[in-house]
Amino acid sequence: MPIKTFFKKMYFSNIIIGLLFSFSSFSLLANEEVVAHDKTQVHADTATHAASKATQEAEPTKFDPGKLILHHIADEHEWHFFTVGHFHATLPLPCIVYTESAGLQVFSSAKFKNEHHEEVPYNGLVLAHGKIHAENGEKVYDISITKNVASLLISAVLLLTIFIGIGKKYQDNPHRAPKGLQSMFEPIIIFVRDEIAKNNIGEKHYRRFMPYLLTIFFFIWFNNMLGLIPGGANVTGNIAVTLVLAIIAFIITNVNGRSAYWTHIFAMPGVPKWMLIILTPVEIVGVFMKPFSLMVRLFANITAGHIILLSLVSLIFIFENAALGLAVVPFSLFMNVIELIVAFIQAFIFTMLVSNYIGSAVEEHHH
Repeated sequence: MPIKTFFKKMYFSNIIIGLLFSFSSFSLLANEEVVAHDKTQVHADTATHAASKATQEAEPTKFDPGKLILHHIADEHEWHFFTVGHFHATLPLPCIVYTESAGLQVFSSAKFKNEHHEEVPYNGLVLAHGKIHAENGEKVYDISITKNVASLLISAVLLLTIFIGIGKKYQDNPHRAPKGLQSMFEPIIIFVRDEIAKNNIGEKHYRRFMPYLLTIFFFIWFNNMLGLIPGGANVTGNIAVTLVLAIIAFIITNVNGRSAYWTHIFAMPGVPKWMLIILTPVEIVGVFMKPFSLMVRLFANITAGHIILLSLVSLIFIFENAALGLAVVPFSLFMNVIELIVAFIQAFIFTMLVSNYIGSAVEEHHH
């Protein structure tokens, strides 16, 4: 979460206007006429404003698909599930903020909403567009448990619970046929080992990278699936999450790079010396472009899937035609099935590319 505030203290200078009156040119009657005219104008303006407000309240609120889509894919300080009329099914999340004037504050995000579910300030802080700002303009260090963070914690608990349980079953009965969750995940684990790790890293080095490859595969797959649940968080569609995954891949790849890997980058064998002036910068850029492509690919594909699904559903409300649902709902269900497949494919592609990068880094020089 960014820690810079978007509000600065604004100062307004007082403008003093000197008015010169000529007492001989105004009579008492004239003053009374002006006052009467001003009062009439005020009453007319008030009536016009009241009529305008009543008209606005009478008009139905127009459906905004962009607001709905951005609300779903963005991170928030509360977990909103659905709204029925004036009822909002929302789970408040803990806000943890620090400011120099007030120090560390821990409170519920519900403090930013009144009984009408409207945003209100709390303790000198304001929640606007999903960000917490200070009313006095000072910096706010926000380390709150947002919707994406809460979803990450849920996926971490799921991963630990499932795979620690599976690991204990293998330890207790190493020669027994798998059953339950063990039989469900064993083919996937073998698939990652044989088709991804062995093929890209090689028989000699793949074992020490298996824990990492299995972790990122199931982490991405689980979060992709959780994001498809109605009311779920768009974790892998958050650029910050994919950035961290890309940085980890970058560190593991380059820390394990052997001499042949670095020689190929800085002094490519079999290439004339003058060509290294062009090729070496290109190779260095490629080192950073690999994790960058990992970050953007996962973020863009997952976010695009959510936007397409929500756009299809929004068509019913945009055209205000229930009959359109006969075409939209089946197609949306079809897209949902496609998204289930994409959830697995994106985890597979990310793990495949990372293993490919690791394989090129640990590859030994062939004489």
